[in-house]
Amino acid sequence: MTKAVGGMKIAVIGADGQLGSDIVTTARAQGLEVVPLTLAQMDVADAGQVQHTVAGLRVDCLVNTAAMHQVEKCEADPARAFAVNALGARNLAAAANAAGARLVHISTDYVFDGAKLAPYLESDCPLPLNAYGNSKLAGELFVRSMAEKHYVIRVSGLYGQSPCLEKGGLNFVDLMLKLSRERQEVRVVDDEVLTPTATAEVARQLLRMLQGGAADGLYHATAEGSCSWYEFAREIFRLSRSPVILNKAGAGEFPAKVPRPKYSVLENGNLKRQGLNVMSSWQDALAAYLRDKHGIS
Repeated sequence: MTKAVGGMKIAVIGADGQLGSDIVTTARAQGLEVVPLTLAQMDVADAGQVQHTVAGLRVDCLVNTAAMHQVEKCEADPARAFAVNALGARNLAAAANAAGARLVHISTDYVFDGAKLAPYLESDCPLPLNAYGNSKLAGELFVRSMAEKHYVIRVSGLYGQSPCLEKGGLNFVDLMLKLSRERQEVRVVDDEVLTPTATAEVARQLLRMLQGGAADGLYHATAEGSCSWYEFAREIFRLSRSPVILNKAGAGEFPAKVPRPKYSVLENGNLKRQGLNVMSSWQDALAAYLRDKHGIS
């Protein structure tokens, strides 16, 4: 492998996942030396394994995309959720410090309760509604209090080229395309507002931060704008020219088993203040995804 300009070498934890795989691809395309670590190769909840593995890598940066993020599973097994999402982050922070490496830790919009009904800033006080959000917030705090060099990056509504290993299924875009081929009508909820974000965009943003010398700290990194799941589906069908009939789901038609924020839009405030924000609008990112993965233009 070829060394990056400045000799940067990064390890991507969860390299076989939806976001991790795009980070590996993007980093290599930019000439960085990348060590991909699959979930099977390193369990972040195993402190000894993390310390031993990281010590042997000799990297400048660790990027942690590994997480337990199926909300229902986290609620049913909060001990495991905290072991992976919170203590796993703590283990990586300790290992990064010992190696003199920067830790880039991926977090979530689910650290908020959604009551604000306006885009959340990095300075807003988190208040998670479920075990998943609480475990991810605990992971953030471990990284921010322990890691000597770190970025904590909150994302929202991810979809990407590779399957999401933890959730074990199609992302929302691919699910909508599949349903549009199988059904005459699709019903989608309209009471949850977010910013759907392509993993390729997050990968590009992360590399911009590393190469642009972003200050240590907490960042929001989502696409620009916001929509409901219904509005997201409507744009998917418009761009794919699908004849399927899209209707709004009725109140309580798809009841959530676990409380979730009804509004989880994030504002990329810290990136914009440093002139480092490169995120596209969610509509443009969706069009690029449909073109690149499905040949739809």
